[in-house]
Amino acid sequence: MNDSAGSLTDVAGLAVGHWTSSQRPTGCSVVLCPAGAVCGVDVRGAAPGTRETDLLRPDNWVQQVHAVLLAGGSAFGLDAAGGVMRWLEERGHGLAVRGLRVPIVPAAVLFDLWIGDGRIRPDAAAGYAACEAATASPPAQGSLGAGAGASVGKLFGVERAMRGGIGTASLRVGAVTVGALVAVNAIGDVVDPNHGTVLAGGRGPDGRPRSAVAAILAGVLPPQAIAGMATTIGVVATDAVLDKAQAQRLATSAHDGLARTILPVHTMADGDTLFALATGASGRPGEMTVLGLLAAEAVARAVLQAVRHATGLAEPDLPALRDLA
Repeated sequence: MNDSAGSLTDVAGLAVGHWTSSQRPTGCSVVLCPAGAVCGVDVRGAAPGTRETDLLRPDNWVQQVHAVLLAGGSAFGLDAAGGVMRWLEERGHGLAVRGLRVPIVPAAVLFDLWIGDGRIRPDAAAGYAACEAATASPPAQGSLGAGAGASVGKLFGVERAMRGGIGTASLRVGAVTVGALVAVNAIGDVVDPNHGTVLAGGRGPDGRPRSAVAAILAGVLPPQAIAGMATTIGVVATDAVLDKAQAQRLATSAHDGLARTILPVHTMADGDTLFALATGASGRPGEMTVLGLLAAEAVARAVLQAVRHATGLAEPDLPALRDLA
């Protein structure tokens, strides 16, 4: 297991906190940037659950956000953003509006309601608790926070799935750092892009991961997927100086990292969404070709970290990669 992949908090100005339910596998994770950061977003999956994404369009007025929330609980989990707003407001962070501070908190959710009691999901108190837990230290990875109820390899049925999770990674080239935090809950398999090996995904009759792509090409067709049963969500960030249009482009490039490591990806059952933050802490302007390459690589590494750190569940039967080693 490689723990030297870096983390999103290697980008100056960011802190990450997790909240994990003690009652069932679900949770939320917050990326705090209280001083404000330029933000973009790219939604690629066909079944997204999001908040404040229209505000991030380059032609819209608000220029910075103060946190990004990732949560389980499907659409119910968007409630957790209210707790993040309250935490920020209490500390005087947010957009100044007529003597008030209005924290801007975009959010995205993934579907984990089928594991345990689906009536239990992140709420405003959970979002607040994630903020209380946030630090600039490297965040924990695996089956916690927004990745607590994550699973992968569901294309041929959830009974064949394996554990997903949340992972993080970073890269530094010259004076600029790019990091990623990704909660991996895909319909597809997680694949090592260097070797094409399925690390975690749908299991065959022998209980080992098998390639969904290879099965389909061989004529084995999956059952009808249920829209919204999956979704990979995450944040990519840099300390380069970007405007909103460039941040949106960085989010677009970051999806290449999902395409390298998740097969298939961006399906009708996924709501794949990536946010991009630019803190500007380096004081250096971003060279978008290089930043896009780094963002895709950081996301790819974060996806692999998520399944490498995941822990299995006995009920339902969801083994993790480490259980099959």
